[in-house]
Amino acid sequence: MSFFHELAHQYIDGEWLTGSGSWDIIDFNPYNGEKLAAVTVATALEVDRAYRAAERAQREWAAVNPYERRAVLERALRATGERAEEIVEAIIDELGGTRPRAQYEVRGATEFLREAIRQALRPTGRLLPAVGDGRENRLYRLPVGVVGVISAFNFPFLVTMKSVAPALALGNAVVVKPHQNAPVVGGGLIARIFEDAGLPAGLLNVVITDSAEIGDAFIEHPVPKVISFTGSDRVGRHIAATAAGAFKRTILELSGNSALVVLEDADVDYAVRAAVFSRFLHQGQVSMAANRILVDRSVAAEFTERFTAEVAALRTGDPRDPETRIGPVINAFQADALDALVDRAVADGATALVRGRTVGNVVSPTVLTGLAEDSPLLRQEILGPVALLMTFDGEEEAVRIVNESPYGLSGAVHTRDAERGVKFAQRIVSGMFHVNDSTVQDDPLVAFGGEKTSGVGRLNGEAAVEAFTVQRWMSIQHGRSVFPF
Repeated sequence: MSFFHELAHQYIDGEWLTGSGSWDIIDFNPYNGEKLAAVTVATALEVDRAYRAAERAQREWAAVNPYERRAVLERALRATGERAEEIVEAIIDELGGTRPRAQYEVRGATEFLREAIRQALRPTGRLLPAVGDGRENRLYRLPVGVVGVISAFNFPFLVTMKSVAPALALGNAVVVKPHQNAPVVGGGLIARIFEDAGLPAGLLNVVITDSAEIGDAFIEHPVPKVISFTGSDRVGRHIAATAAGAFKRTILELSGNSALVVLEDADVDYAVRAAVFSRFLHQGQVSMAANRILVDRSVAAEFTERFTAEVAALRTGDPRDPETRIGPVINAFQADALDALVDRAVADGATALVRGRTVGNVVSPTVLTGLAEDSPLLRQEILGPVALLMTFDGEEEAVRIVNESPYGLSGAVHTRDAERGVKFAQRIVSGMFHVNDSTVQDDPLVAFGGEKTSGVGRLNGEAAVEAFTVQRWMSIQHGRSVFPF
C-alpha cells in the first residue's frame, strides 16, 4: 500500500516528517484487518511547530491578492478531480466505505472546493453611516488568522475539506488533526492535494496524534483563534470548555439523533427508500442518520412490511463488491458495542423485526420496534446499522416525540402536502430539517449545524465566511471632532 505509506506522515511547514512520539498509530483496513500504515505520533512540540509555521505563513497569505488565493483553490480542485478514483479507493480501504458511498463523498468534497473558490472573493468592506459630522465608518472583513481543525472518521475527506478549503480561501492558515482511524483520507491526502496545487509551505499542516500524547495542546495553544471540530458531543463539550477559557471561537459539529417522520398522507414507497438511505448510509455511521423512524399508525403496517423487506435485502460484506450496501463499521470496539446495544434492547422488551449478525467488523442491519417510551436508546446517537421504528397518532404526538431528544441536528418529514411538511418542520428544534427527502443532506451554500447538544456555529456558504473571518471597524475623522471634555 505505497499510497498509504507515502501519506501517513506528519506534514509541517511543507515537509513530510516522522513524529517524535514514543508510539505508533496503526492504520487498519476495517474490513480485512490489513495494516495500511503506521504513523509515529506527533508530540506537543510538533503541534507547536505546526502552529508557529502556520502563524508565520498566514501573515503573507492574508496580504496575497484574493485572485491568487483563488487560483490555488482552482488547482486543488483540478488535483482532486485527477485523483478522484485514487481517493475513492483510499476511502474503501481506510474507512470500509462502499464504492457508491466513497464516490458520494468525493463528489461532495469537490462541490465544497468549488464553493471555496467563490468564497475567496466574497469578503467585502462596507461603509456605514456615522453619528458624528465628518466621520467615515469602514467595516472590514479580515481573516481570523490560524484555524485548528479536528476532523471525524466517518466522512473525513469531505468534513475536513469543509473547513480547510474556505479557511484557506479567506486568507487563513490551518493545522489539521485528523481522526486516528482516518489519518490519510482526513489528513495526509488533503495535504498532498494542496501541496500539488502550489499552496505555500506552512499554510496547511497536518499533525497525526492523540490526546493521550498531547493532552489539550492542540486546543490550548495560543496561536489558533478558531477551533473547528466534528465528532461526539462528549468530546465537543470538553473542547468548548477548554477553548472558552482561552477566548477562542469554536465551530462544533456534534452528535445527532435524527428522526424521519412519515405522516399518514406520505408516499409510502418513496418514504421507505428515503428511510433506508437515511439510516444505513455508510453503515449508519453518520451524525445526520435517521436513528428514529416515526410512522403514523394508520400507515404503519404497510410501511413496516416494505421497510423491513428492503432492509433485509441489503447486501452486506466486502465494500469492494459493487452490490454491497453495508460494509464494516470502523473497528471491532464499535462492532462489539452495537451487538451489546441490540442485545440489551431485546432483553428490555424490544422486538427485532430484522436481526443482523456480526462477522468481524461487518454488522448486518437490525430493525427494532416496541421500545419503551423512556428507553435511553431513543435519546442517544447510534453510529451503526440499527434502526428504531416507532408509531405515533397524529402530528402533535410526532412533534413531541421528535423533540424529546437532547440532540437537534437534522431530520425529515414525508407528506404529499409540502407546505404541511414545512409547518411541521418549523415546530422541530433542529438545525436542519427536510421535507420529502433524506435526513442526510449537505449543501455548500446552505448553513450547516445543529441545535441543543448537536453543536454550536455553522459552516458552508456565508456561514463559513462568518466562521473564518472577523469584522474590524475603522473610522476616519475628516476635519476635527468636538470632544465632550
